[in-house]
Amino acid sequence: MDFGAITKHSVLHAKPSGLLFQYGTAGFRMKAEHLDHIMFRMGLLAVLRSKQTKSTIGVMVTASHNPEEDNGVKLVDPLGEMLAPSWEEYATCLANAEEEDMQRVLIDISEKEAVDLQQDAFVVIGRDTRPSSEKLSQSVIDGVTVLGGQFHDYGLLTTPQLHYMVCCRNTSGLYGMATIEGYYQKLSKAFVELTKQASRSGDEFRSLKVDCANGIGALKLKEMEHYLSQGLSVQLFNDGTKGKLNHLCGADFVKSHQKPPQGMEIKSNERCCSFDGDADRIVYYYCDADGHFHLIDGDKIATLISSFLKELLVEIGENLNVGVVQTAYANGNSTRYLEEVMKVPVYCTKTGVKHLHHKAQEFDIGVYFEANGHGTALFSKAVEDKVKQLAGELEDKKGKAAKILRNIIDLFNQAAGDAIADMLVIEAILALKSLTVQQWDALYTDLPNRQLKVKVADRKVISTTDAERQAVTPPGLQEAINDLVKKYRLSRAFVRPSGTEDVIRVYAEADSQESADSLAHEVSLAVFQLAGGIGERPQPGF
Repeated sequence: MDFGAITKHSVLHAKPSGLLFQYGTAGFRMKAEHLDHIMFRMGLLAVLRSKQTKSTIGVMVTASHNPEEDNGVKLVDPLGEMLAPSWEEYATCLANAEEEDMQRVLIDISEKEAVDLQQDAFVVIGRDTRPSSEKLSQSVIDGVTVLGGQFHDYGLLTTPQLHYMVCCRNTSGLYGMATIEGYYQKLSKAFVELTKQASRSGDEFRSLKVDCANGIGALKLKEMEHYLSQGLSVQLFNDGTKGKLNHLCGADFVKSHQKPPQGMEIKSNERCCSFDGDADRIVYYYCDADGHFHLIDGDKIATLISSFLKELLVEIGENLNVGVVQTAYANGNSTRYLEEVMKVPVYCTKTGVKHLHHKAQEFDIGVYFEANGHGTALFSKAVEDKVKQLAGELEDKKGKAAKILRNIIDLFNQAAGDAIADMLVIEAILALKSLTVQQWDALYTDLPNRQLKVKVADRKVISTTDAERQAVTPPGLQEAINDLVKKYRLSRAFVRPSGTEDVIRVYAEADSQESADSLAHEVSLAVFQLAGGIGERPQPGF
């Protein structure tokens, strides 16, 4: 390593004093003006990770569903996965290092990971549409080049598209072509094949309104539209021509406020969906004849997809293990429907995509979605090979089902949750099953629920087990929650410390909204009393 050159460039990307930085599930995320030194250093780290894995590594400049003035960065590992946990720690350490410690930290990482510094390195870079993203991605490039790494700057991409590019480059093109055209062609070919097999009972299924959160999703859907001309007509709203990124629009806004985004007129029973700012989350919704808003979140998306996959496997006659992975936030009725009606096993993990993704890899077919609309389906190599074989050999009903499944596998971005890919899967399934959005929504009714936050002096006071559904400490809290839950029908509640601030998150559900609200309030009081609540005691009423 040429430490003279590193130092010379590093001082041009000076670390602001008095701030602490933490690489989490979403990478680094904060106000854009604090990120320049981090971008430079993540360029350095990406080169070391590339040398260590002898693979292409990705760097994505985005802050997803955060406000426009924020930005962030995350590294993408060789098969399109999130960065390995040990390297998350290196990222945190490198971001916080003082100028004079940079050399020591870089040597430490290289020695601990036995990095061959003579090995070639290749890094691919993508960015979202934030005003700060272009300059920040240039800082990443500075870091890559000063360590002698080669790079390809893809410019504007959705986050899942960068994951796709990394996966393609590290599988010698087996996953697809590592170009934006390759991405569009792979997805559109599978989608058009699927919709050809749908019964043509009218074209009411073929039109969709899409809220693009004034983000990158709008640019990429516009580019992709002509590839889809045969199968789907999309009408774009909040497309970035006016309005701020994620402001009063996007998947996160729609999910948390339970109402349509600004800038979109919805007629009765029209099918609509929203992406988030970097197009890795999607939620659906519609307004009924009475004007009531209906949200179809990640739980219902997972239910539609996993039920359809289970039906295909029955047709094919293959006894494969399918699993749905949820977090404790999944609505209780979604779990009941999957387990009791569809006979699909459901597993619960801690909150955070990396936990869900890891668990889903244990199955022949693993489907995971967080309620916020981030998720995908993963297929084992054995499943992919078997389905391709059957689709090529058979022309009967079994062969037709295998062809459908082969195209579904091609549609999913298995490297990451992908709003565009998920949208196409959903649209294909609705067309193939001749389902309206109302019929999909009616698969089960969500139990009323309420989420609250309680401010505490130290969130570490609460520790949990059983995928965050049971509180271990402080003593007496879980017993108090158990006693409160017994008072209500079809009820459950859990508490967990926030990953980012000194608050405890409370979740409660019950057979009525009034009961869910009451249970959430009583649990938040128990947290306040037993876990060191600060400020005003939680008040009833929402």
